[in-house]
Amino acid sequence: MILSLDYSADIPIYQQIRNQIVLGIASGDLAPGTKLPTIRALATELGINMMTVSKAYQTLKSEGYIHSDRRSGAWIAPGGTGAAVMHKLEESLRLIVAEARLNGVEEETIIELCHQFYHEGEE
Repeated sequence: MILSLDYSADIPIYQQIRNQIVLGIASGDLAPGTKLPTIRALATELGINMMTVSKAYQTLKSEGYIHSDRRSGAWIAPGGTGAAVMHKLEESLRLIVAEARLNGVEEETIIELCHQFYHEGEE
């Protein structure tokens, strides 16, 4: 699994891993049932601490994006979002819209961007 990390970014490494896996699922690059690398293997591949990868996987698991167990490792969960994910999305979107309004971004522009991002990769 190839992930691109920005070690100088303000976004924590575990969050970057989580975000890229979520984007991979959304784009179809990571289909339900796809096995993820072990925590140790991914940490070695990325040159980071195993606890960082573990935190990313735990976050993904708590959000319902992956399943895991000690024997089989981690894999992409079947589709669908839970209430916790919807709540987080609503909070994030509320903040993004507030920041956009404060900076003079028109409603139509926000809607256009949402539409564009939602349909990204459907070609």
